[in-house]
Amino acid sequence: MCHCKACQRRSGSPFGMMVYYAASDVDLSGSASEYTRTADSGDALTHGFCPICGTPFYLHTARHPEGIGIAVGAHETNASAPPLRSVFKDNRHPWVVVPQTTQSFPRGRKG
Repeated sequence: MCHCKACQRRSGSPFGMMVYYAASDVDLSGSASEYTRTADSGDALTHGFCPICGTPFYLHTARHPEGIGIAVGAHETNASAPPLRSVFKDNRHPWVVVPQTTQSFPRGRKG
């Protein structure tokens, strides 16, 4: 669960949320457009989105090139687990409630 301003703009909501997998376990099909930006951490983030409707659906990070994040909203069901981490808490909208079991970081996460 990321509350940074870039994820808020990208998702059109108060936070962005991805479920992360080993990239070798994920098969993407169809076409995608990509946009790479520098995150507040200084790392490159590559966002994949539908070139027709613009829906964002995956994320690659330079920090963890062996992984891929899939947007929670892009999953077939609503059976996602609650977030493990909440980052950029300093930008969190005050009415967003983060589960108490979630690790929370005022800015980005190290490591």
